[in-house]
This record gives sequence, C-alpha cells and structure tokens, in this order.
Amino acid sequence: MSGTSGSGKTDVRYIGAHVSAAGGVGNAPLRAYEIGATGFALFTKNQRQWSAPALKPEEIETFKTNCKKCGFSMDAIIPHDSYLINLGHPETDKLEKSRAAFLDEMQRSEQLGIRMLNFHPGSHLKKISEEECLSRIAESVNLALSKTKGVTAVIENTAGQGSNMGWKFEHLAEIIDQVEDRARVGVCIDTAHAFAAGYDISTESGFMDTFEAFDRIVGFGKLRAMHLNDSKKECGSRVDRHARLGEGFIGWKAFERIMQDDRFGGIPLILETPDPEGWAEEILALKDAEQAD
Repeated sequence: MSGTSGSGKTDVRYIGAHVSAAGGVGNAPLRAYEIGATGFALFTKNQRQWSAPALKPEEIETFKTNCKKCGFSMDAIIPHDSYLINLGHPETDKLEKSRAAFLDEMQRSEQLGIRMLNFHPGSHLKKISEEECLSRIAESVNLALSKTKGVTAVIENTAGQGSNMGWKFEHLAEIIDQVEDRARVGVCIDTAHAFAAGYDISTESGFMDTFEAFDRIVGFGKLRAMHLNDSKKECGSRVDRHARLGEGFIGWKAFERIMQDDRFGGIPLILETPDPEGWAEEILALKDAEQAD
C-alpha cells in the first residue's frame, strides 16, 4: 500500500530502536544511524533516577547537529520518560513528585527540539478508583502542556500488569477526552502490550478487529508512534515480556501487516526487542517487508 492514509499520514515510516544515550544525548542519533535506523527513541536522562543535571547548551547543540548530520527528522524521534513517574499516583506528595519529573522531561524534549514525549499513563495502586486515576493522569498532562510548547504528550498502552492503567483502548480515550489541548496529546501502541492485554493481533482477523476497535475508540488520527515488539507471553496474559520479532506468540506476519498498511505511515516504529545486537537485522527485515508486494 502507498499514498496517504485517511488520517492524513504519509506512507513514510521511521523505523528504528530505543538506543542508548550513554555519554550524552548527542550520541543517540549516531547509534541509531549505525544500525540503519531512520527514527529512534531514547532517554534524555537516567530513566531510573528522579532528577538529573540540566542539559548543557553544548549537549543540545551536539544532539541537533548529529540529528541533522544523520538525516533524522524531529518527527522521527520519540523519547521515553522515566520509569519512576506515576501520573495517576493516589498519594498527593508522590503525585506532585511525578508531575514535577514529567514536566522536566517535557522541557528537556522542548530544549532538544523534539516534538513528542512517550509515557506510561500510571497506576492506581488499588488505593483509588480507575476513574479517579485516569482523571489524575489527564490533569497531570494538562499541567505539563500548560508549561511547555511544541511537545506532544504521547500515551503508551500497557500490558495491564498489576494496577497499571492504559491496557484498554477505552482508558486511552478517556485520558484524551479530559486533556484540554487535545492537539498535543497522542498515543503510542506497543504491540506486545496490546497482545498481552488481550488484543490478538497474531491472526489476520484479530489484527483487523483490534485496529478497527482502536480507530473507533481512539482514532488513527491520534496514533503518533508504535513500539514493535513480539511477546514472550500468551494473548491476554497481562504480562509484559518482549521477544524478537517473529520469535514470540504474535509472530512475524503481524509486523509485515503493519509495514504494508497506510494507517501506520508517517510515525516512528520503534523496536524494544531484547537483543540490541539484532536490531540492525530486524530493521532491515521491516524495511524489506515494507517494500514487499
């Protein structure tokens, strides 16, 4: 398939992986380029710490220079926020800490000229209702958007482990519905998370049903990125374990369908599979699938 999809996306695909920013964020585009990527994800700070030194002007300039040198559009880059952040936290002090950290992540993206930030929605920890948790997440997004410009907050679906929200498309839609600046909120679909949550994309009919449901409930116009991962666990397991493409319960055919479907054009398609040494091979296989008849 080619051309422009109904959501207005082009058929260009930014294929890459979540690469290391060790030694400075400016190294991330170089590492992505080395594996043949046309897009990439990164952490702009240590993802397992609450705070980090502010980005230095020279770091920002190096990042932008290396992106330009390697041919990466800012539309092809989607950083991920810290794993510590819980934007739906039931306890006020910890919620405020998460909100401050999330704002810092949004501001770092803004400084780097990146247009998106990917985040996991949050967890109720069995202390508040799902509805209250979703409202807290939306309000957290509202606060961050009100203090930044040009960066879209991109909600990632989850596998539904524990008390994590975001494993149903309805959760994503409810958060979006409560965000005031909806032009700056979008969705990233992780294939392994969707499968673990019960969306069986391993078969042709299941794939079509899943994304028809996504379009009806959320809308392809809100799809800003995808994480392409196979799953080590069965459909509906609610367990988040990634596998190399074609080596898990989803199987290669689903990823081939994604690469040949206009609805997934114009966005970063990011590997988070467990073997970084195999990313170049997986990226090449995805590119080949895109060109196959």
